[in-house]
Amino acid sequence: MMYPLKFNPILKSIIWGGSQIASFKNLPATDGVGESWEISGVSGDVSEVCNGALKGQSLTDLLEKDGENLLGKSLYKRFGNTFPLLIKFIDARTPLSIQVHPNDALAKQRHKTFGKTEMWYVVKAAAGASLYSGFRKPIDVEKYVQSLANDTFTDYLQNYKVKEGDVFFLPAGRVHAIGAGCFIAEIQQTSNITYRIYDYNRTDANGNPRELHTDLAKDAIDYRVKSPEKDVLPITCPYFTTDIIEAQKGSRLTRSHNDTFVIYIGIKGGATLTDASSISVTLRQGETVLVPAQNSNKITMELSDETKLLEVYVPPCGTVLSPIFIF
Repeated sequence: MMYPLKFNPILKSIIWGGSQIASFKNLPATDGVGESWEISGVSGDVSEVCNGALKGQSLTDLLEKDGENLLGKSLYKRFGNTFPLLIKFIDARTPLSIQVHPNDALAKQRHKTFGKTEMWYVVKAAAGASLYSGFRKPIDVEKYVQSLANDTFTDYLQNYKVKEGDVFFLPAGRVHAIGAGCFIAEIQQTSNITYRIYDYNRTDANGNPRELHTDLAKDAIDYRVKSPEKDVLPITCPYFTTDIIEAQKGSRLTRSHNDTFVIYIGIKGGATLTDASSISVTLRQGETVLVPAQNSNKITMELSDETKLLEVYVPPCGTVLSPIFIF
């Protein structure tokens, strides 16, 4: 019998990382951590259970032993032993590189993996923090190459000032970059394929220029101009649905899902989650819980504080759309 699962975070030390992830997750102080991979099925970085009878087992172990009950029958048929989502917290002390991700067709052709459609929820933002998402004026392949050569590529990008609670949906093909001072929860397809376009001429720990993927990015970029409006929750696409749950201390809520797992990401406060088999788990700020499909048809939440959670699941009847770019 499965139950609500917690996983050991996979902490990533990155050149642009800060110190907020440790404090947000109530971990020992650690500097230079750019990402905490909360739930991951990426090869080489597969999450391990840290609670209950399944403690120590990997997400891959669970899928191989009981994939239908974990994902749901239709999703297991669709994804097999590959967990379809990667959940992260990201802390940007300095700006991330400007980058783009390939869609499913291109990623399968080049890398034999999924593409990468993702979304960001801004958990915290320093005063004046901003990010890039899409283009603000017309650009084509020729202008793309020229702008990189003369160091004007950022002039084409749409820049957004951000605050707590802002949401950005980033379909594969959209050029983007997280700016300094942004602390973000990221939901994405299971993929670690990133084409780095521009990196402010930074060097790695050994003093070498960071690798760029200028040519690979050419065919991956959606060159259309993005409208300047920010996105709003819920976000629904073929790869995931994300919504927010906000409630006061003492509230009792019931959620119901059929034939799909559900992930809850603690943004603020705390709650006790009880699944359909009456198995309970606590969820605090900075924690992430996966409720297996076997027991997701009735999830009861009792909130111990004023609470904010992100709720994430994969539409069980969804199919991957054929167009290259999904909006």
